[in-house]
Amino acid sequence: MSLFIRNARVLQTTPAGEARVLDGQDVAIRGNAIASVQPTGALPPPDAGEILDANGQLLMPGLINTHSHVPMVIFRGLAEDVSLETWFNEYMWPLESNLQEEDVYWGMLLGLVEMVEAGVTCVADHYFFMDRAAEAVQQARTRAALGWATFGSQGIAALDRTAEFCRRWQGAADGRITTWMAPHAPYTCDDDFLRAARDRAADLGVGIHIHVAETRGQTEAHVRKRGLTPIRLLDELGILKLPTILAHAVGATDDDIRLLADRPAGVAHCPKTYLKLAMGIAPVHAMRRAGVAVGLGTDGAVSNNTLDVWESMRLMALTQKEATGAPENLTLGETLAIATRGSARVVGLGDRLGAVAPGQLADLILVDLDGTHHQPLHSVSASLVYAARAADVRTVIVDGRVIMRDRKLLTLDKAEIIRQVNRSLERLARRTPESRIQVYRP
Repeated sequence: MSLFIRNARVLQTTPAGEARVLDGQDVAIRGNAIASVQPTGALPPPDAGEILDANGQLLMPGLINTHSHVPMVIFRGLAEDVSLETWFNEYMWPLESNLQEEDVYWGMLLGLVEMVEAGVTCVADHYFFMDRAAEAVQQARTRAALGWATFGSQGIAALDRTAEFCRRWQGAADGRITTWMAPHAPYTCDDDFLRAARDRAADLGVGIHIHVAETRGQTEAHVRKRGLTPIRLLDELGILKLPTILAHAVGATDDDIRLLADRPAGVAHCPKTYLKLAMGIAPVHAMRRAGVAVGLGTDGAVSNNTLDVWESMRLMALTQKEATGAPENLTLGETLAIATRGSARVVGLGDRLGAVAPGQLADLILVDLDGTHHQPLHSVSASLVYAARAADVRTVIVDGRVIMRDRKLLTLDKAEIIRQVNRSLERLARRTPESRIQVYRP
């Protein structure tokens, strides 16, 4: 199988945070990888395979959502204008007590529709009933790093069950699925539980996806109780010796940042959630300067309302400028590098994703920059960071296969998915606090 993309503008970023656009490029894909990037006309198109005329659209790496709870889209709009503690205890965790396996399957499909239409080709998901989520990813033909969320209150046996999930699905869907152990957070998992999660991850050869230091208040409370930050605790427990996705790290201290720079860990940054729940602003600029891998995420749709990584990118750039008091911080190139190469590093695919270059996996999107909100187009980078919308994404390619062409989904039936989700709205929206699955006590 081969694919030839003709006459594209190609976005290139460097790890150092430089971005440039190459006009008039042909990109040849063989199997699931990029074979060549050449000026248009330098090489003849192949005799066999599909030819896709980009017509001057921008070709760039598919976006990666480094932290989400994708099936949570089924609860979208049910927890508004509340504090973080109320969000957990009175809304989210009571609502999730209603979950059934089928809800996760259809919710995952709905979220995948939303993400594909917005140019997201890979997601790191942290949720429940993940066998059904994996089935949805397989059906959609997208890429995913999947972790089955567990709480310490469920006991060690829960880790055995989720480890079996990791064994079943690691490398599945032609290699598009990777698996992660996913203990929820240090404040919901005791040390013994976290050590056991670490041991199972090490035995399986997988990483750990965990929430940590979600707010500065969480970090301060942990220091008062334990005498160390939650990030330092994860390090002392040996978790940070493994590949680790750290969701949020809003409350990371300067010492934490120096520590993370020497560990195989990355931070999933979800700025809209932090703004909506008044959680603070993560020190992304400081992390990047220290060499910490940072990627973009959305979190779940109950704290974000969308799974739009473009929105996350824009908010990240803006909040970092405000938080540091320096408009020159987090440049366009740095922002785009985080959204591409940085996000790939966070999900453990930094050597295979995040660039339009020979040898890279062919997870690519074509973005239309002809809209009036992009005109006049003095700077492609500025348009991508500050003006691009999900609807600007025209075509999506994953693993060398087109899964959306000219806004038409080729692997997912959007109307049927929406119909199936809407069947269970009354049951899903039922909120009984005494049946909550967990209690938030940081």
